[in-house]
Amino acid sequence: MRKEIHPSYGPVVFRDRAAGHAFLTRSTMTSAKTIAWEDGETYPVVDVEISNVSHPFYTGTARVLDTAGRVERFERRYGKRGEA
Repeated sequence: MRKEIHPSYGPVVFRDRAAGHAFLTRSTMTSAKTIAWEDGETYPVVDVEISNVSHPFYTGTARVLDTAGRVERFERRYGKRGEA
């Protein structure tokens, strides 16, 4: 890699404010806010709105929509394609 053209890549804490969950990883994102982590070090923290802890797909609370029922209801109301 060429020097001085890439952003710095270092440890960053991502914090899900909705779930109260935080995890330490490496990223090119930066932040002026910092947090003291479990290991005693201070890292920049980036607040996110949703993570795997609060996302409905990962938590199992996702709802399955009844698309077939909606299509049938539409066809009953307005008729099927091709009908005059």
